[in-house]
Amino acid sequence: MNDPEILLLLYSGDREAYKQLFIKYYSPLSEFASQFIPDDDAEELVQDLMLHLWENREDIVVETSLKSYLFTATRFRCLNAIKKQLYHERIHSAIYERMKDQFEDPDYYLVNELSENIEKAINELPPVFRETFILSRFGDRTNVQVAEQLGVSVKTVEYRIKQSLVILRRKLKDYLPLIMMVFS
Repeated sequence: MNDPEILLLLYSGDREAYKQLFIKYYSPLSEFASQFIPDDDAEELVQDLMLHLWENREDIVVETSLKSYLFTATRFRCLNAIKKQLYHERIHSAIYERMKDQFEDPDYYLVNELSENIEKAINELPPVFRETFILSRFGDRTNVQVAEQLGVSVKTVEYRIKQSLVILRRKLKDYLPLIMMVFS
């Protein structure tokens, strides 16, 4: 079965075409993705892409070849995965840099434990609060820039940050003296 046939049958929900697509492209796409990200992550990324193709088959627009579409989609997903990983590393570095002097005293918590608790608390924020808070505090953006990027008013950004801080203070109350240095 050639790519145009696979694509045509895929649009109509043909499971055999999907199976052929998977068999034909899973390994090459995984190998391609592993050039950018670790092997296990690459395989998971390609599996997610394949699932996305099946679930959204009626809405997918392939303007070039199916092969080109799949490799381009894989490349973009890899770049997003790398960006996300770098972002998490940047958050950990920012927290560490702001707090490293405090941890010379043995009475303070370990940096990793505190970083994990802060990251967990941030990840538990409501999605719009979390996105706004992260852009503001770790994205090196002003409230005006965050508002423009999110398409909301500056007052909305200020409100979301204020509410995020209230939630974080409540969740991290045991760490409050140290947290005040980080988020102030």
